[in-house]
Amino acid sequence: MNENNKSSPKDVFLHLLAIIALYISAGSLIRLWFDYINLSFPDILNYYSYSATAGTIRWGMAALIIVFPVYLSASWLLNKDYRNQPEKRDLKIRKWLVYFTLFIAAVMIIGDLVALVYNFLGGDLTARFTLKIAVILTVAGAIFSYYLLDLRRKYTVGQLKILTVTVSIIVLGSIITGFFTAGSPFKARLRRFDERRINDLQILQNEIINYWAQKDKLPASLDDLKNDITGFRPPADPESNTAYNYKVLKPLSFELCSNFHFPSEENLRVPKAVSYYEGPYQQNWNHDKGETCFSRTIDPELYRPKEKR
Repeated sequence: MNENNKSSPKDVFLHLLAIIALYISAGSLIRLWFDYINLSFPDILNYYSYSATAGTIRWGMAALIIVFPVYLSASWLLNKDYRNQPEKRDLKIRKWLVYFTLFIAAVMIIGDLVALVYNFLGGDLTARFTLKIAVILTVAGAIFSYYLLDLRRKYTVGQLKILTVTVSIIVLGSIITGFFTAGSPFKARLRRFDERRINDLQILQNEIINYWAQKDKLPASLDDLKNDITGFRPPADPESNTAYNYKVLKPLSFELCSNFHFPSEENLRVPKAVSYYEGPYQQNWNHDKGETCFSRTIDPELYRPKEKR
């Protein structure tokens, strides 16, 4: 056997790196565009939240930003070796991995089409259905076609450059779209501050109601909620580290206030015609940008003091 036809450690490394990076990049691109389709064509029967959807979008963006350049670099090095040593195209590891990739692409096309047809038969008669089919066929079909033609040595250096630039533009466009959809890292952090504030206010509300149920009166200030036995300390604003505004309005009514960077509707990026799921208790925490106060009145029949039970 010709020594040039034997796989060196470098050959194994580059081929495995390129194929694994390809799988991750393709999966991330498909997942990213599925999220964009879900947001652009929302289904009233499916529930979405900002944090969940933006999180998956950011994961897809992160994977493409890191992994796709790795795939391009590994592929460039491999093609450079092929030009210098054409016999390396016949390496067993290359043929095994390429045929395995063709197999995976074919299975992905078949499997996803079956899943989408299943959803179609279940009543998913929307633009989402057609667009998701288009995304899967485009990505998997492009991978299948590229490697099938590559096995037959149908590409010139110029064609490879045009193909690389075209795919890179598509991936870059997908990443840029993510910044407009999920928001910039700066805005994402501000939204997380808003989410933390709502969580803190919910905790404070529960503790205030529990205090009233135990003592038959509202706490005069949030400091009254401190408990040395349980170790509870009232949370403070995560950004400024100042106490949340609390005011007793009536014997059974109180108010909790905080400053928010964004209105809750923007945090949930809710299209006006669509009602997105916020959880059964979340509508009571809708807020505007800036200072928002939440007034609460305790129902003594529902939350009876301990000695009256």
